[in-house]
Amino acid sequence: MTTTAAAESQPFQAEVAELLHLMVHSVYSETDIFLRELISNASDACDKLRYEAIANPGLITDGAPPEIRIVPNKAADTLSVVDTGIGMERQELIDNLGTIARSGTKSFLSKLTEAKDGANLIGQFGVGFYAAFMVADKIVVTSRRAGSDEVWVWSSEGGSGFEIAPASEEAAKRVARGTEIVLHLKKDAAKYLEAYEIERIVREYSDNIQFPILLVPEEGEPRQINSASALWQRAKSELKPEDYAQAYKQIAGAFDEPAMTLHYRAEGRQSYAVLLFAPSQKPFDLFQVERKGKVKLYVRRVFIADDAELLPAYLRFIRGVIDSEDLPLNISREMLQNNPQLAQIRKAVTSRVIGELEQLGDKEPGAFTKIWDAFGPVIKEGLWEDFERREKLLALARFTTTSGEKRSLKQIVDDFKPNQTEIYYLVGDSVERLKSNPKLESARARGIEVLLLTDPVDAFWTSTPLEFGGKPLKSLSQGDVDFGLIPLADDKDDKKDEPAADAATTIAVIKDALGERVSDVRASQRLTASASCLVAGGDARDRALERLLAQQNRGEITKPILEINLRHPLVAALATDTAQAKDLSLLLFEQAQILDGEMPDDPAAFASRLNQLVLRGLGK
Repeated sequence: MTTTAAAESQPFQAEVAELLHLMVHSVYSETDIFLRELISNASDACDKLRYEAIANPGLITDGAPPEIRIVPNKAADTLSVVDTGIGMERQELIDNLGTIARSGTKSFLSKLTEAKDGANLIGQFGVGFYAAFMVADKIVVTSRRAGSDEVWVWSSEGGSGFEIAPASEEAAKRVARGTEIVLHLKKDAAKYLEAYEIERIVREYSDNIQFPILLVPEEGEPRQINSASALWQRAKSELKPEDYAQAYKQIAGAFDEPAMTLHYRAEGRQSYAVLLFAPSQKPFDLFQVERKGKVKLYVRRVFIADDAELLPAYLRFIRGVIDSEDLPLNISREMLQNNPQLAQIRKAVTSRVIGELEQLGDKEPGAFTKIWDAFGPVIKEGLWEDFERREKLLALARFTTTSGEKRSLKQIVDDFKPNQTEIYYLVGDSVERLKSNPKLESARARGIEVLLLTDPVDAFWTSTPLEFGGKPLKSLSQGDVDFGLIPLADDKDDKKDEPAADAATTIAVIKDALGERVSDVRASQRLTASASCLVAGGDARDRALERLLAQQNRGEITKPILEINLRHPLVAALATDTAQAKDLSLLLFEQAQILDGEMPDDPAAFASRLNQLVLRGLGK
């Protein structure tokens, strides 16, 4: 293809160059994906044209309907994907094809270099255009923005950069509006010039694209090779599970199978169709700071936005489409946030999704487990943010406890011990560390089941007053805990008859030794075997939350309360060994710090005190 002016060469963004090197020099088992990605991009361009044409009808005055054409040319060894969508100006070609603005790129590149087959990652990271370099030695993109007289050509051979130049007169006539992508295929990609191969890929990946996909053979008339139907507008009785699976992959740009499908039509004050999916695998951008959802908004089958916040942030893993019959077609993205009709749709659909997840947990626990394993920490964000639905979300949640995994709060309450009135939990870094936490000792002796919470979000949602079924949730690291009315599981664990140190004397000695390091010292109801532990006061933040906020420079750690086991020999020794009282008191405090996952304030001094104690025990 020739141009009317000298081509301008530009380098690729560094990450693009690295990505293209991987695409060009690596071999993946599923190269078919390149065509799905190009068709998806063409569909987006047609969607954008229809949206912009609402405000500016002059963009489609030529009457050409949005469509996608696939043109194989065996003589030239080229495959073209042509759309009559919105098209791109010169700077848009540079921005869209010369850089990757997606924040997940580095993560994608690292995963791609590690993976044996990177095809399953391509669609997840929004780098679909570059997948074409798996099958092409050279790519030439000719584009005319709708309403513009200028036509530009972008070309690259997948090396360090690309060229961009005005299109020749011949190319400009060929592209009246939209974008033409010409792939100069590698020798081992010749199969993609066969009509049956193209039709197979379109049927598998792109059958539900909303615009006609026309196959233009070298001989014969162009023919449509996709159904081009809005699947969400069809009756459920017409559809099969494989139809939904295919629609999920096309709408969500995903490769896994949906763990849950929700398809219904709402009628009444508002009319809208809903087709939503819960993935079975975690997408790469799940924990991006923006926490944006990926449910697409259509109005009477016209695409409006893919970031209209149709669900709360804690359901951002849900993918799919909501198609309204009542919203105005000319609604702007700026108006979406405060539109009362959309707010009603958001509220109703959110409740329906949570209800569907609840039913799935009851009827298909295996499918629900896939969702919870992938998205449980995200759903739990709603316990902090969504007061209205907190009880339902608590019922939905599954927890690792001292009794097992995937336990619901209903199961935990059903298994309450006699006289138990609270649901107990501990927040920490790992299940293994929590299981060895001394604060569990008294609860374990009574067979009380305790939630072991290890997701970062757990420190936040547990900081609000919570109850489930009238039973308050209570931290074992905060405030007073009294298990006196709950019987021991084994009478052998009853240590009431064992001698105990004098509380007043021992506490006074420890307070004097520790000084300002603690806010208080008191006898513990939590401990049975360990000597000490650190807890927060009833009005203070849980210590796990304080540590998390301190790591983010969002607060200081307040002075803890030291609880001591008066029946432990080390504590008892304090009252009789006044010479070593300070060292023993500091050891109790520093041991408690370590058991809480903290470093002693002075590790060297701690090691010295510990060594002296060991030597004394050895009689040296």
